[in-house]
Amino acid sequence: MKTNRRNFLKNTTLFTFGGMVLPQLSYSNMKKGSLPQKGLQLSFEPYNLQLKHVFTLANSSRSTTPVMLIKIKFEGFTGYGEASMPPYLGETQETAAKFLSRLNLKQFTDPFRLDEILEYVDNSATGNSAAKASVDIALHDLIGKILGQPWHKIWGFSAENSPATSFTIGIDTNEVVKQKVHEASDFSILKVKLGRKNDKEMIETIRSISDVALCVDVNQGWKDKQHALDMVFWLKDKGIEFVEQPMPKEMLDDIAWLTENSPLPIIADEALQRLSDIKATIGAYSGINIKLMKCTGMREAHKMINLARANQMKVMIGCMTETSCAVSAAAQLSPKADWADLDGNLLISNDPYSGMKVINGKITLNNLPGIGINNS
Repeated sequence: MKTNRRNFLKNTTLFTFGGMVLPQLSYSNMKKGSLPQKGLQLSFEPYNLQLKHVFTLANSSRSTTPVMLIKIKFEGFTGYGEASMPPYLGETQETAAKFLSRLNLKQFTDPFRLDEILEYVDNSATGNSAAKASVDIALHDLIGKILGQPWHKIWGFSAENSPATSFTIGIDTNEVVKQKVHEASDFSILKVKLGRKNDKEMIETIRSISDVALCVDVNQGWKDKQHALDMVFWLKDKGIEFVEQPMPKEMLDDIAWLTENSPLPIIADEALQRLSDIKATIGAYSGINIKLMKCTGMREAHKMINLARANQMKVMIGCMTETSCAVSAAAQLSPKADWADLDGNLLISNDPYSGMKVINGKITLNNLPGIGINNS
């Protein structure tokens, strides 16, 4: 297979699409004219992530996150994918299983026809973005393994350009917040969850023991634009770098006013999910937070980065609480991001994979093919 792959890459015309360079999409070229005997083989199983600490946001708390782990097998290769489904996404293991069970991937005998396959998956049902992302991730992992290259290299990205990742500090008591900050001593930036009545107390507690760089995620918790602006100015004095989703996404005019008057970048999160949502954020936000579970995976996330850049917007790559599978997939895009929040695998105690590492606070990509993971 290695010889076939070298000949394939040597003799096949290259093309560019959305900034990436890929071989002409034809697996049969690698098989020297012979066709595969069967198509893509999809399997999946539910899995529950156990969080190290209770995870508290402006409007909810939880200690577990349901996920669906999937595999796509083809001609001796296996691609791994994941759907992470925190309750606020509106997906469950049951809805994911129903969606995935309806897919007929066996009809596809060439995994390199990525657009065709993922358009079929996307059009199979509305919603189900996390379930769709699991298929997207597994297909990218599969193709990368066939090519013998990680996706950041296939896209032509430089691994050394990956940013530092933030580590998330959820809303909690002063004692637990201090404990979390000590546990995150290797990180150069922390993301602090705000949006309740103790916002200033959260920041003051951290500042009492650390001068590390901070960003904040309000999760739509502020309801008044003047209060939001006053808080942003206060946060700037405390060394905060940017503010994520400060107000409800429906309050677009107020958010645009806040962004215009804010001394800090205002980043959209709940305000967008997919590529089509970016248009409404232009002029209202300074940048966007892209998450694979919301945008259906790596293919669309790559397009979102390009569109955001074309409109002079900042880009952040984020995640849910996820295993190293989905986090490592998102990390393949990180060299093109201004900021990253890829700590979801570090917040759980039962990660079944190993992949992207955070070293001295920085995302460090490996050279494993595909999305860069191993089974633990």
